[in-house]
Parts: sequence; C-alpha cells; structure tokens
Amino acid sequence: MLLLPLLSLSALWGFVLNLTMADARSLLRANTLHETLGVASADLGSQLQAERVRSAEALATRELTEVLGSQRSRTDQSVAEFQRAVSEAGDAVGDDLRVPLETLRTALDRLESIRAAIDRGGNPRLSGLNAYNRLLDALFLLSDDLVPASDLAIFQQASSLHTMSLAREYIAREHALVVGALADRRLSGAETAAFAEYAASRKFLHARGLAGLDVPLRRPYEELFASEPFVVFSAMETRIVRTGTPPAADAWRQTLDDLSSHLDDLGADAADTLAGRTSEATAGTMVKIGVAGGLGLIAVLASIIISVRFGRRLAGELGGLRSAAVELAQRRLPDIVARLRKGEDVDVRKEAKAIKVRGSAEITDVARAFGSVQRTAVRAAVGQAALRRGVGQVFLNLARRKQGLLHRQLGLLDRMQRRTHDPDRLEELFRLDHLTTRMRRHAESLIVLSGAAPGRAWRRPVPVIDVVRAAVAEVEDYTRVAVTSMPDGAIDGAAAADVTHLVAELVENATIYSPPDTMVQVRGDRVSNGYAIEVEDKGLGLSAAEYGRINALLAAPPEFDLADSDRLGLFVVAALARRHGIKVLLRRSPFGGTLAIVLVPRALMAETEGSAEPGEPARTREPGRTTQTGDGKAALPSRTRKKALAVVTSGTHAGLPRRVRQANLAPQLREQPEQEQQAERSPDEVRDLFSAFQRGTQRAREEASEEGPMSKGDA
Repeated sequence: MLLLPLLSLSALWGFVLNLTMADARSLLRANTLHETLGVASADLGSQLQAERVRSAEALATRELTEVLGSQRSRTDQSVAEFQRAVSEAGDAVGDDLRVPLETLRTALDRLESIRAAIDRGGNPRLSGLNAYNRLLDALFLLSDDLVPASDLAIFQQASSLHTMSLAREYIAREHALVVGALADRRLSGAETAAFAEYAASRKFLHARGLAGLDVPLRRPYEELFASEPFVVFSAMETRIVRTGTPPAADAWRQTLDDLSSHLDDLGADAADTLAGRTSEATAGTMVKIGVAGGLGLIAVLASIIISVRFGRRLAGELGGLRSAAVELAQRRLPDIVARLRKGEDVDVRKEAKAIKVRGSAEITDVARAFGSVQRTAVRAAVGQAALRRGVGQVFLNLARRKQGLLHRQLGLLDRMQRRTHDPDRLEELFRLDHLTTRMRRHAESLIVLSGAAPGRAWRRPVPVIDVVRAAVAEVEDYTRVAVTSMPDGAIDGAAAADVTHLVAELVENATIYSPPDTMVQVRGDRVSNGYAIEVEDKGLGLSAAEYGRINALLAAPPEFDLADSDRLGLFVVAALARRHGIKVLLRRSPFGGTLAIVLVPRALMAETEGSAEPGEPARTREPGRTTQTGDGKAALPSRTRKKALAVVTSGTHAGLPRRVRQANLAPQLREQPEQEQQAERSPDEVRDLFSAFQRGTQRAREEASEEGPMSKGDA
C-alpha cells in the first residue's frame, strides 16, 4: 500500500525532472553547436562568398590574380577550421545533423574541381558561379538545422535571423553576377534571368524574416532598409532587372560595400543578442531544474520518511495480527482438532480466546473478525467431532447387535450340521454357514471403522497357515484361491483375528477385481523383519498414480469419510495395519495383475511350539467360526469350517478335490511326532466321523457323474 504511491511519486518527479533536463540539454547543445559549428560555418560562408566574387572577376577578365589565390588560401583555412569544429562538437552532433553535415562535406570535396574549371576558363560565368552557389546552399542547409528547438520564442527569432542571413546570400549572388558583367558592360539573358530570380528571392526573404523578428531585433533592420545605401541598392537592382545592363562599377561597388558592411554588422549583433537570450533561457531552465529537482527530491525524501515510519507501525500491527493468525491456524486449531479426535472434551469459550492486538481501527476490526472465525471454527470442529463420535457409536452399536445375532446364528447352524445327515441339506447348511461368516466379517469392519476392537483374540500364538486359511474361508469365491505351502510361523494370539480380517479383505478384493476363470495365489515367507504374506491376482491392475494414492492411504490412513464408501475395504485394511504396525503395499504384478504384500512385524510373531492346540479352548473366539459355551469360553471351530479350509488348501484338479494326506482327518487321528496315545472317542464322535466320510465319498461320486465319463485322452 505504501510502496505503490511512493513509486508513483518518484516516477512523477523523475518525469518532470527529465523534461526539464531535456530542455536544459537542448539549450546547452544549441549553445555548443553555435560556439563550434555556428561560428565556423558563418566564417566559411563569408570566405566562400568572397571567393565567389573573386572567381567572377577571373571569369570576366580571364586573369588569375594574387588576390584570388590569397582568397582561396583563406577559404581552405576556413574549411580546416570547420572540420576541427565538427570534431570539437562531439556528441552535440546528433542524428539530425549527420545528413546535412555529410552533404556539406561532399560539396566541399568538389571545391578543387570547381577551382580547376575556373582556372581553365571556357565555361560560362553563370556556370562557375552556380557551382559556388551549390556549396553555399549545402552550408545554409546545415545552418538551418543548427537552430535550437527547445524554446519556442528563441526558435522563432533564430529562424527569422537565418532567413535574413539567407537574404544576405542572395545579395551576394547579385553582386557576383554584376562584378562578372562589369568587364563587358552587359549581362547575358541567362544571367539577367538569374539576377531577377535572386532579386525576387531577396525581397521575399527580407519580408518574411522581418515579419518574424520581434521589435528589438526588427528595428535595426527597418532602419537599414530605410537608409540611403539600401534605397540606392534597390534602385540599381530594379534597373538591372529591367535593362539587363549593370550600373557603373564604382557606384555599384561603393553601394554594395556599404550595404554588406551594415548587413554583416546587423547579423553579428542579432546573433549576439540571440545568444544572450539563449544563455538567459538556459539559466532559467537551470533554475527550474533546481526547483523541480530540489523541491521534488525533498518531497520524495519526506514521503519516504513518512512512509517508512507509517509502514513500520503498520508492519508491526500486521505482524502481530499475522502471528496471532498463524498461531491460530498452525497450533491452536490443530491441537483442538487432535484433542477432539482423541475423544477429549473441549470448552469452546476457553479455547476460542479473543485475539489481542493493538493498532488502528482497521487492524482491530480484522482481529475481531479472526476471533469470530476462530469461535466458528472451534464450534464446527466440536460439532464435527461429536457427529463423528455419534456415527461411530451408531456403527459400533449396530455392529455389536449384528455380531451377537450372527454368533447365535452360527451356533444354530453348527447344531443343525451335527444333526443333519442328508448331503443336500448339509451342503446348503455349509453355504449358509459361509454366508454368515462373511456377514460377521462385515460387522467387524463396522467395529473397526468406529475405532473399537472386534474382540476376537487367543491366549496363545496361532500358526500363520491357520490365519491365512481362516481368512480365505471368509471370502465368497474361496474356491479360486490357492494357498501355497508356507514356512512355519505363528502370530500373537491378540493380533491373529485382526490379521485374519486384513488378509480376508485383500483376498476378497483380489477375487472381485480379477477374471472369474483365474486363480488368486496366496503365499508367505519369513523375512528379516517378520513375516511377509503375498496376495496376487491376474486382473488388469492399476496405473502407477493409482497405486501411489492407495499406498499413501495404506501408509497414513486419513479419517474415515462417510462419502467415500467405495474404498471401505481399504479403510479397514489401513486401520487394522495402523493398529498393529503392519505394512501393506500394493504394486503391479509381473503377470499384469496386482500384488498385495502384507509385512507382519517381528513384534507380532511368536514361536510355533507354544501355539494353541486345536482342541484347547481359548479365552475368546478363534479364527474361523466359533460358538460360545455356557461358561463364556469359545468352543472349537465347526466341522464345516475345517472342511472348507481343507478344500481351499489343496485346490482342485479337473473339477475334483485334490486329496492331501491326513488333511481331512480329525486332529486326534493325525500322526503325531511322538506317537502319543489318543483318548478313546465317544460314540458320537465315531458316528460323526463315519458320516462325514460317507458324505464326502457320495459327493465325489455325484460330481464325477455330472462331468460324464472320461475319454481315453482324459484317462
């Protein structure tokens, strides 16, 4: 605000000073040109006029006298002085003088050839005189451009004096013609016409120049024109034009000498007068420069001082306001938002303190406006936090209710599966059991998004292979998932359920966004930092920018946005990964699909010897479906869950399940390293075992019969 007016004032001062300095420079340049080129050109013109008269006598008498030679020497000396004056003028010779100056130099270079033609004789007198006339025309053309143009009054007087000087040149041309004709007492027809032209031009120039001169400069010329020499000259001039006969030589010479002397004196006096006026104008201009420059500089300096003082005060006030605003935007509001996210209560009146600044009314008004903005922002943040807590509580309540119902439904399904021996009904119960398990995972997703923990945990570590199998079993299209053999490893029981949920979300995403006729590969391996689980599909994949955005969300998950429900699974994965320090990375697979890498940190890994045995009850629910017993402890996974995990692990071949040794046996029948003695089975367990074996055999036969007999090539 302060700099712009100050710059404008400085620019205006500089503009005015530049205009004044331009006038001063113009006057100084005119003075320099007058003292150098003006004086030298005036002397050169006089010498050329004198040489022209002597040359006219030589053309008339055909004699080369010493007087002519002496005059030529004086002319040469004047030419040399003129060349030195051009050098002394230096930078004063601008672009406007270069063309006439070059024209004059070219004309002066022809002076020797003009003299040689006169010395040879044989040419008409008028031809030789015209050669000198062209030299003087070039000289007067230069003199015309030497007139200063900065001061209008001086320019008008200088132009009028230049016109009077040009009229003096035409008198000199008349004199040269008459002197050349005195020898034979007559003028030729061409010479008479030229004399008449010179006389007419002289009268026109005298009238024009006299009209332009002011009273002090015009009065001497008016007195001269009324004097006897000029009256006699005018009469002789008129008679020569009429008769073409020159007057007596003595009378003509006497008259012209007196008239030329008076004209030269008047020209010199007028030039001195004009030079004095130019000096006065220059002095006045310098005074203007001093006034404009000095007073303008004082005004500019005063403006700078006032602006600096005012600017410092304003800058201090704005600095205080800026500090308060920055503190509000960068510290106070973010702290309030962070506290609200942590669930702390915030007092709006206490936190939205008024911004205290001193200064002008405008500054205080802005401070009050910032205070109002601050209170509004704090209220909005508190309201938004309350809304988020309310929405999260709604999520949590609905999820808990849904979770309780699903647990009851799973218990009913488990009892129905135990009592059912019909293969068709048992298959439908399997599907219903699977759907219920998926519904439970979605309910747990709502719990995760609300910020609470699902609640499933184990006292002992759970093998990684069981975690992965449980995750795959919670996916709708689990038959397309192939789990390769994994190195031994166990995950801490407190984090096993969350890792299962995380892997299930990634596997389901892989099955959804890949062709239905392709397989999804799940593999794992021990690494130096923990355990890596990879989920790879053969879909279309994503662009590098999309991978970057998703990985940024997984690395630093933002607050869940209710409007962004399309990425619900990614938010769940990000929340679970942040809770346990798990790193999740998505990148393009070498096969064209997407490869999801889950790095379980070493802090969540445990030794496999201490992992929970399949028959040992846990404190809370285990991976896969569990039911609650009467004492509040979780029961074993259902038989359907074990069977589903064993299809997924082995994969399929030609539409038939691929058998894995001891994969479908009860844990008590599997070979033990130390061949431990197993407890005797109850009748119910034996019945269930044989029923399951019978149902599996019957189902395999039905599937084989539906595919039709194999051809020899298939065999």
